[in-house]
Amino acid sequence: MSGFTDQDVPDQSGKCFLVTGSNTGLGFAAAAVLAARGGRVLMACRNEDKARAAMARIRAETPAADLAFLPLDQADLDSVRACADHALREPRIDVLLNNAGVMFPPLQRTKQGHELQWGVNHLATFALTGLLLPKLAETAGSRVVTTASLAHRGGRIDWDDLDARRGYHRTQRYSASKLANLLHAFELDRRLRAAGSPVTAVSCHPGLARTDLSRHAGLFRVLFPLAGLLFNTAAQGAWPSLQAAAGPVEPGGYYGPQRFLEFAGPSGPARRTAAARDPRFARRLWDVSVEMTGIDPGLPPIAG
Repeated sequence: MSGFTDQDVPDQSGKCFLVTGSNTGLGFAAAAVLAARGGRVLMACRNEDKARAAMARIRAETPAADLAFLPLDQADLDSVRACADHALREPRIDVLLNNAGVMFPPLQRTKQGHELQWGVNHLATFALTGLLLPKLAETAGSRVVTTASLAHRGGRIDWDDLDARRGYHRTQRYSASKLANLLHAFELDRRLRAAGSPVTAVSCHPGLARTDLSRHAGLFRVLFPLAGLLFNTAAQGAWPSLQAAAGPVEPGGYYGPQRFLEFAGPSGPARRTAAARDPRFARRLWDVSVEMTGIDPGLPPIAG
């Protein structure tokens, strides 16, 4: 379906959504809509005070909103495991919306020593997804949503220096992490289908939207407020996330804005590069991610 907006999100009563990074930006916008449609929303965030403030904002618009805070620091795989442990206590999880990320920071490292963008944007997403797959599989029609970016189009994974020990270019590392997001979603879809799993894997991107993600973006930080006028607001940038989480999708589908080279507009099918659909890269990334996180999702590789 093309032309999807928040107005197309149907009633979500009885469903449970785990949304990472939901105290601000795209995650907040998606969480607010899902709660307004009757869904239970688990707001997985690093800062509890900011999460509680976001919950109050949602309840100001939707007093009966069913919300819960889950502590999650994606720069720490121990925190990812603890978040998953909390989430597994829920009666059901219908959708894992992997939204949280960082963009263009100076060189920093996760608690486990990984380059920050690689660790937060990809490894934590891979780990949380793998840990929650058994729970998701308990509910027919459940989904894993992975948030990518237009930046994946310029992405190249340096397989010999995944943790930026030899050099660091922040825009290149961001693009690589977003390419990894799409390769992960691609391989996850292939393995879920081969295993006959009831879980559907899809991905999305927001186009160009004004969010707090731009805080390390230098010149882009100046331009992003203008982008909110010319392209998508945060609420509009969340439309692809909402379609992926609660709208009509195809297994393995990728969704994004439909206007201005996928910069803005309502959501619909989006374009991926050939590299993002390369099964050799996807399988290699899967194996490397298991090694780097210590978490095996338990889905066997595709024969051949």
